[in-house]
Amino acid sequence: LSSSATISNVTFVRPVSFYINGFTNISNVTYFYIFLCFVYIMTVFGNVLLLSVIFLVKTLHTPKYMIVFNLALTDLCGSTALIPKVLDTFLFDNRYIVYEACLSYMFFVVFFQSVQSWTLVTMSYDRFIAICFPLRYHSIVTKPAIAAMLLFAWVVLLIISSCMVGLLDRLSFCGSLVIQSFYCDHGPTYRLACNDRSLNYIITSITFAVVICLPPILIALTYVCIAIALSRIASHKERVKALKTCTSHLILVAIFYLPFLGTNIAALTSSLHPNARIINSTLTHTIPALLNPIIYSLKTEEVLNSIKKLYKNNKLNKITLSNKVNS
Repeated sequence: LSSSATISNVTFVRPVSFYINGFTNISNVTYFYIFLCFVYIMTVFGNVLLLSVIFLVKTLHTPKYMIVFNLALTDLCGSTALIPKVLDTFLFDNRYIVYEACLSYMFFVVFFQSVQSWTLVTMSYDRFIAICFPLRYHSIVTKPAIAAMLLFAWVVLLIISSCMVGLLDRLSFCGSLVIQSFYCDHGPTYRLACNDRSLNYIITSITFAVVICLPPILIALTYVCIAIALSRIASHKERVKALKTCTSHLILVAIFYLPFLGTNIAALTSSLHPNARIINSTLTHTIPALLNPIIYSLKTEEVLNSIKKLYKNNKLNKITLSNKVNS
């Protein structure tokens, strides 16, 4: 079934709905979706805990933790945009998705993933200034400066994501309506079109460059500068101390970019099986959001101490309240 829309005497054939194919010929695939359900529950718990701690503890109201807060928020929103719908699609066999719903679903997944990517760049900027210009850190990395950087990223990425998804409206779908992915994935969807999609290819390439290629290049450059700055430090102990402040960020960068780049390079250079691509893509979209709060809460002493402080204050408040009730 399809409907047509006419714009400036050009008719675009739009489907009423798409069919999300998912995995093919895999037995006991239900267990994979149950695993995803567990991943989502833990992601929500971890990120909500981190957001709450940063919000409630005044000492964490710093530019650095504004960036961490932003990452936790986008992780939470990105996972919520993707995983519940994936579970609904495959666990409850609702594989048909209305055209408009597919586009909005695609937009939110693309947008939040883009913001996650550029938040990691903002984190690397924070580490770069802290190590290369330690005396000027508090005058350069201020709350208004970080707020402006994050807001700029949200606005620019909102425009890019809207353009990429919005341009699908210029395509005609007159052949297969089966999306060979686990969600309304942009690549497999726009390739189903039967008219000229060169404009879509250009905007997709720009988005890929801005979201997946440019951020790791910028992060790598900041770490080259950090390495040069550390090489000038005479004391080995001071070098190790400075590097320790970067470990959490480097782990986040590796978890986010390496699987993503690996999957895309494999898809471009060899005939990657659709099932392998879907498994890689699913884990790439979901695991970083699960691990980010764990890395930031377990590896950062400030956050751990803040959680302990909140727990003690909560316990004291309960004791005080029970004493008042008893008296």
